[in-house]
Amino acid sequence: MIDNKKVVSISKFLSLVLRHKPETIGLELDEAGWTNVDALIQKLNQNGKTIDFKILEEVVKTNNKKRFAFNEDKTQIRASQGHSIEIDHGFEAMAPPDVLFHGTAAKNVDSILQSGLDKRNRHHVHLSADLETALMVGKRHGKPVIFEVAALKMHEEGMPFYKSENAVWLTELVPAKYLLLKEN
Repeated sequence: MIDNKKVVSISKFLSLVLRHKPETIGLELDEAGWTNVDALIQKLNQNGKTIDFKILEEVVKTNNKKRFAFNEDKTQIRASQGHSIEIDHGFEAMAPPDVLFHGTAAKNVDSILQSGLDKRNRHHVHLSADLETALMVGKRHGKPVIFEVAALKMHEEGMPFYKSENAVWLTELVPAKYLLLKEN
């Protein structure tokens, strides 16, 4: 078992290189965001992150948000979602549950109520199927607040939804008319 502090540090760095800036370590991702595991380990080690396959496997396995995924034979790895770089996720549109949730900081409420949820520099707006996950996300940004999203109504009115490998619901945007601020 490796030190939890090291797992977190490696996980954060993997998020950087697999979701946002692979060039930081000279890594190349294919059109779907996959990269060779051996190449990743080599590039990480060349850039001061001491890691082997066992450590990488531990980071992927223990990440509470399932941010990373191996292919079937564990020769390729990618971030599950949250990319700011252009990749083809291969997601298929599907009907969401009636309601989904979005956690954010209280400081964002007025802006969201006015203009809705926007993906900003990501590929999609991220939504949770349960309140607990949304609350955890909101806490990362400050004093948490939760928005309820009328997801099925949005879908019925033509807005596509996708579900990532780690069960995060994704959509392009959420207009304010589909949002309800939950009371804490």
